[in-house]
Amino acid sequence: MRAPFPEQLRAVSDLRRVHLVGIGGAALSGIARLLLAHGTEVSGSDAADSETLDALRSLGARCEVGHAAAHLGDADVLVVSTAVREDNPEVVEARRRGIPVWSRAAAMVSLMAGRRVLAVAGTHGKTTTTSMLVVALLHAGAQPSYAIGSELAATGSNAGLGGGPDFVVEADESDGAFLRYEPSGTVVTNVDADHLDAYGTVEAYRAAFTAYLDRIRAGGFLVVCADDPGADELARQALDRGIETIRVGTGEGMDLQAVDLRSEQGMSTCTVVGGGQVLGPLRLQVPGRHYLIDALAALAVGLRIGLPADALLAGLAGFTGSRRRMEAKGNACGVSVVDSYAHHPVEIAGDVEAARSLAAGSRLVVCFQPHLVSRTKTFGPAMGTALGAADLVVVSDIYLAREDREEGVTGALVADAVPLPAEAVVYAPTLDDALNVLVERVRPGDVVVTLGAGDVTVLGPRLLSVLRAREQADG
Repeated sequence: MRAPFPEQLRAVSDLRRVHLVGIGGAALSGIARLLLAHGTEVSGSDAADSETLDALRSLGARCEVGHAAAHLGDADVLVVSTAVREDNPEVVEARRRGIPVWSRAAAMVSLMAGRRVLAVAGTHGKTTTTSMLVVALLHAGAQPSYAIGSELAATGSNAGLGGGPDFVVEADESDGAFLRYEPSGTVVTNVDADHLDAYGTVEAYRAAFTAYLDRIRAGGFLVVCADDPGADELARQALDRGIETIRVGTGEGMDLQAVDLRSEQGMSTCTVVGGGQVLGPLRLQVPGRHYLIDALAALAVGLRIGLPADALLAGLAGFTGSRRRMEAKGNACGVSVVDSYAHHPVEIAGDVEAARSLAAGSRLVVCFQPHLVSRTKTFGPAMGTALGAADLVVVSDIYLAREDREEGVTGALVADAVPLPAEAVVYAPTLDDALNVLVERVRPGDVVVTLGAGDVTVLGPRLLSVLRAREQADG
């Protein structure tokens, strides 16, 4: 559901208790952590129990499994995720009692009040770039508050309240949340096409990023990853409006340029050039050219706010990733398993390319779970094409999330488009089916990557468990 943005937004200090429906989700769990850090009482509910709920309980939140009107209690405000439906009993009860219903954007704006907001937007790479920026700033001595769409390995959390003036936030466009923020500085990683279920057309989606330029505070700045045509066009629009614009990428004429890019043995490296001078080597402990560009954008923000290049580069060198972004899950029977969140054709292509450097000549096996009916309907064939760079592809059915099924739209749309021999592509509708296929077909030396924004993330640990049992049985 899309809750209207309140005309008058209460300060966090004025809120005694906040209830969050969907509290276990990536966005709302971060909001819950920040509210708790402010001393606000927090309660919430989610459809299923999880490690996230356990972590929030340990911080003092009251978390319920399942939804019921009684869970709302005496909350001052109800916060909802976009996945929550209008007929949710807690939402219905809040409206009946006149309790304000806030979107996550409203909650974030309230939490960011009084801080210098450094936001990261774009179709792809938001979570990784935001994570890198937080790690770099922390290493350089800044103490930012932050909210990210995934758990940061360096801190073990997706949100934190810092003592410094900055608030680093992942600015999500999927529900228009980023159009409520007022950043002093922002990154736009790329402007592709996604979330057409919400925007309707590619033109409307891109227009939202143009509108986002108007949200940048006077005297603020924009960093764009200008290798991407959509982001480069946005840079031109920003310059026309007199917005300070910093272009980063691999091409000539960039304000920060990455040269001599390499990705091998699970690492990525390049040399950073700015202002005609070599600033130093950029090294990452994650594979993939696209991650180097994300890091370049984070570096640009740190430099722009006055932090030293050597400290920022050292911080990025220590970046060990964020959850579900090319995250190593383990090894058994000589099979390595990696999990990643990629769910859009461009993201899939980038992560499959990165996985190739991990495979280092061995066989690359990808198990992909499409996310959302609308996205699969629009991009299914392109997803299949991107998966074709693997050696063996297993495609499960669609993770529905906030949508209902549509006849004729299944994971088969993706599997049928994979440009590999028929024996190298398997449509396995359920995750149990996919697990059975992997157990039967993986062999020592394989790198297995589970891809998707749904619950495919559970598949890697399940596969490792079966393989370890096999190892023990074989003695």
